[in-house]
Amino acid sequence: GNCIYLYERECSIQRRNQKVVEEAPSSFLTPEVRKAMGEQACQLARAVNYQSAGTVEFLVDSQMNFFFLEMNTRLQVEHPITECITGVDIVDEMLRVAAGYPLSYTQSDIGIKGWAVECRVYAEDPVRYLPSIGLLTKYTEPTVEHNDSQLGVRCDSGIVEGSSISIHYDPMISKLVTYGPDRTSAIEHMEKALDEYVIDGITHNTPLLREILGNERFRSGDISTKFLEEEYPQGYSGGDLTPEQRGELVPCLAVLHHSKIDRAARDGTFEYVISCDDAKIPVSVSVHSGAYSVTFDEKTVAVSPSGGVSGILQEFKLDDSNSVPLQHLRFDGVTHTIRYRCCKREITVLTPLQQHFMDTMPVKVVEDTSNLLISPMPGSVSSISVEEGDEVLEGTEVAIVVAMKMNNSLKAPKSGKIKKIWAKVGDIVDGDQKILEFY
Repeated sequence: GNCIYLYERECSIQRRNQKVVEEAPSSFLTPEVRKAMGEQACQLARAVNYQSAGTVEFLVDSQMNFFFLEMNTRLQVEHPITECITGVDIVDEMLRVAAGYPLSYTQSDIGIKGWAVECRVYAEDPVRYLPSIGLLTKYTEPTVEHNDSQLGVRCDSGIVEGSSISIHYDPMISKLVTYGPDRTSAIEHMEKALDEYVIDGITHNTPLLREILGNERFRSGDISTKFLEEEYPQGYSGGDLTPEQRGELVPCLAVLHHSKIDRAARDGTFEYVISCDDAKIPVSVSVHSGAYSVTFDEKTVAVSPSGGVSGILQEFKLDDSNSVPLQHLRFDGVTHTIRYRCCKREITVLTPLQQHFMDTMPVKVVEDTSNLLISPMPGSVSSISVEEGDEVLEGTEVAIVVAMKMNNSLKAPKSGKIKKIWAKVGDIVDGDQKILEFY
């Protein structure tokens, strides 16, 4: 029978040996290496008389020497990006072969057209890569409207708003795929898709995905299986806004806030103080015949909301050029919960008088938890290896919590004696729930 290869997928960006961002084709391989790798994969399939779609994995070194790793006798999660660049419906071909029909293609029919990127959206904390569970209180998949027929977006998922993410299954929420005529356009299209992807109620990794796509090393194609470890050794928490990002977000927030509290859209100039990244930024919002301008940091920016300010997805144009998307999740009258570049932020906007009174309020004392071992994620307690009264050294494993098919070792945060054990084997614990207490 006939055997063909559908080129490669670049899967180097991983955490815990699980893929996070994939693309096809690889920006690293030459046409000669690509051809040799594909032909060897076909030789392997023929040698074992394999009859279906399969995935052969190789490791490639910096000199483009490649080494066989394993063969998966199935499709893999990232197969849509192969379909995007080859035009082959892989599942359809699998069914045809299973029914006894020959392949619809020969190798000469298969070319590479365009570029595709896939992001695996996980229900997990992107700082510690620990799973998150809960109810999806808001969920809207991106559509990314555009006028270019060469661009596309695809979201494969099995959930809807109101679905529950539990501790019993893999943390993947969906696989988000974008396609474009070249690598840059596919990446930029993915950035826009992530900006429009509304997920609330649980912690998820879209901030990390959005950050990777803008990383200069990723953009240059300089990636390896150590990419996340080297670029984000402490995980990704969002960090402070850059001056450019603050220059985008502040005027958008000012107009959004004013539109929420002054629905009559009166003409005039209105003063606010925006608290952002521990900075208090005075702003002036000027309204004239429905047009907005915002003055802050000794500059004035014209701001045009796109499509009103009533929904979750918001978009603003600054000085008729930059388009700034953000998600407006909640507003309690003073604090806006938003996502900007996928990072969740709570930003307070007050009048100068309100801010003056707020500055006189006492600072809340943070509870001392240094004597506690707290579960970093929800899950099931599978073992506790100490008893009350035992002495342990810092770093000793004292318990294991299982969540989403992963064993998470909990270690003593300090040396000392066990004062109280708050959980027992078999308990279902929440994130931040007490497990042990030390003297």
